[in-house]
Amino acid sequence: MSIAELFAGVIRPDQVCGPGQFSEDYSHDESLGVTWTTPAAVICPETTDDVAAVLRIANEHGIAVTARGSGTGLSGSAVPEPDGIVLSFERMARIVEIDTLNSIAVVEPGVKLNELDAQLANVGLAYAVYPGEYSASLGGNVSTNAGGMRAVKYGVTRNHVLGLEAVLATGETIRTGGKVTKISSGYDLTQLIIGSEGTLAVVTEATLKLVPRPAQAVTILAPFATLDEVTNAVPAIVASGVGPSMLEYIDMLTMAAMTHSLDLHLGVSEEIKSTAAAYLVVGLEDTAEDRLDQVVGATAELLAELGAIDIFVLPPGSAAKLIEAREKAFWVGKAAGADDIIDAVIPRASIPDFLARIQPLAAANNTWIAGCGHAGDGNVHMAVFQKDPEVRAQVLTELFALAMEMGGAISGEHGIGLEKKSYFLHLEDPAKIDLMRRIKAAFDPNGILNPGKIFD
Repeated sequence: MSIAELFAGVIRPDQVCGPGQFSEDYSHDESLGVTWTTPAAVICPETTDDVAAVLRIANEHGIAVTARGSGTGLSGSAVPEPDGIVLSFERMARIVEIDTLNSIAVVEPGVKLNELDAQLANVGLAYAVYPGEYSASLGGNVSTNAGGMRAVKYGVTRNHVLGLEAVLATGETIRTGGKVTKISSGYDLTQLIIGSEGTLAVVTEATLKLVPRPAQAVTILAPFATLDEVTNAVPAIVASGVGPSMLEYIDMLTMAAMTHSLDLHLGVSEEIKSTAAAYLVVGLEDTAEDRLDQVVGATAELLAELGAIDIFVLPPGSAAKLIEAREKAFWVGKAAGADDIIDAVIPRASIPDFLARIQPLAAANNTWIAGCGHAGDGNVHMAVFQKDPEVRAQVLTELFALAMEMGGAISGEHGIGLEKKSYFLHLEDPAKIDLMRRIKAAFDPNGILNPGKIFD
């Protein structure tokens, strides 16, 4: 019996695509090192009841189910099993409600960030999570606990999801949390499901916390002579109280590649470019222009004291292009031939030491590492250039081990998926992994939900 025949009677035939009826997009996400896998079928649910019906049958027959949003993930979490199905949420993309009195949005998992943002702009509110790829879906963001450039001020996805509707592997539907900002009633299932990469439950609706939309924003670009000066400046800026909405570092090689590939002109002279080893991008925002002007002035003075070669308060157009370029840093690295893109996270004050220690590691293994990152929250993004898979694996093992030794983690926002699974299993505390396995078994006793992700 084919997959289409198996699910006949619980969903319409036009919601099921068998072999040869769907594009190769469903066989991968944007991870660099994960083999593409064609699923047995792609199913497009339109309601929570559809999802529940599909999961009941899949669970009964032991069919692997991989939930998929926009496919913009970077860890291989959306790569399906060859004999499994992809549950694609492109038809569950409704903004169910925007509650301005409670500053809440209720959305289906297929809603994209740019779609939500366009609607919220009309009512003066914003969803603060900004992972860089604005075509990403909210369901994917919840699955990976997406972060991004605004995390230094607003936090990550789990800080903005108040409740979920989710379907368990057995087809049971549960609701967690709701339109309240605090609950102390049993286990927090909302937070357990967030970041679980579709291995515990399939999210069919999310209740999101919104914030007032800043009316005024300024972006400052500050070149520094050394990367150490940039990373050492970060804790001082955070401690100053200016409350940056964005605090990004970009090394000279990545900046050169970004500006060249995107034809970006920021007004930085050739003389400064020749002396700058790295750049700090500081985003500031407020609801009032006069208050923002004061904060910009104070930040500029502080950057000068911290050793900035110069300070550029970018015009809005240039600022938007720089932020867009920073968002596309992954694509720049990919186009340049990067073999891996990592997102290790460490305490932000430890960034200088971390970066200093990985350079000898790279050099000893004839490996080139360049990058940028969310300096304000310690999330370091690096493009790794090393064609030999064995050497690359050794370099990444040592790099991730260093991050963990310094109090950090293998992934700050992309997730483990398939791409980092071997490092996670090798380096993480076995007792924690065993506990995660038991939690997985409680939610999904037959192991049908995104099998092979995070652990085997």
